[in-house]
Amino acid sequence: MNDVLLALRDVLSAVLMLSGSLLAVISSIGIHRLGSTRARMHATTKPATLGVLLCGVGAVLQFVDVSDIAKVLVVVILQLVGAPIGAHMLGRAVGGK
Repeated sequence: MNDVLLALRDVLSAVLMLSGSLLAVISSIGIHRLGSTRARMHATTKPATLGVLLCGVGAVLQFVDVSDIAKVLVVVILQLVGAPIGAHMLGRAVGGK
């Protein structure tokens, strides 16, 4: 039974990491394909943040040590806090209100 749970954890982790990686690729394609600055800001903040979150959750499923899990959680939290602030500052710099 324990082997089944480990295999299920591995499959779930792989699905989450691949989904997050796919969102990051879609985000980077959006940066190059979209024309306006505001559209590019949307492409960088929304899918990339969710991609980092999915990859982080997938990585946490593989770790056993609490300090490793805490490091990944710090990275995810910093991404969730930093991306909207960066997009806001970029929007103000290009003439937004």
